Amino acid sequence: MRADVRRPPIDIMLSGPMRTTNLSPVLTRLFSELVDGASDPTGAFILNSRDVGLLRSLEKLSADDASHSVHDGATIAAHAQHLRYGLSLMNRWANEGGNPFTDAKWDEAWKTSAVDATDWDTIRNGLGEEARRWLQALSTPHDVTDAELSGMVASIAHLAYHLGAIRQIDKQARGPKEGTF
Repeated sequence: MRADVRRPPIDIMLSGPMRTTNLSPVLTRLFSELVDGASDPTGAFILNSRDVGLLRSLEKLSADDASHSVHDGATIAAHAQHLRYGLSLMNRWANEGGNPFTDAKWDEAWKTSAVDATDWDTIRNGLGEEARRWLQALSTPHDVTDAELSGMVASIAHLAYHLGAIRQIDKQARGPKEGTF
């Protein structure tokens, strides 16, 4: 497009609340693929075929593995705890409404460094529980504002980002290599 040609801004704001009935199956499928893996024989959208997804990838890791970081970055345990906390806020919104992010304490998860086996099990199990609850919330139609719908979609992208970050920290958590599926 030429620099001197201006396009009118696209208004993506909803005119009022929208029912997510038609979007729920899509949101559910994408989130489920990231969390539970790409087991659908008709194909995957985000992960490679036969990728086990986030939860089973984390099961492969010991507490020592989860306590590892690269270049002084966050540990895998911190990424998992951050996801757990973020999903707990989304679940709070789905169950109670309002804005659970106003009093969010994001920094707490990032303080997670070395974990023992009990701590690691607690984080993984808690993340699995929050993911199951959010999956159920995504599959249930809601009347949402544009900000709420954006948050629902962003929860999927956010999880995908952290799955990728975790897989960069420890190769045991990675999915199948190109050409092996």
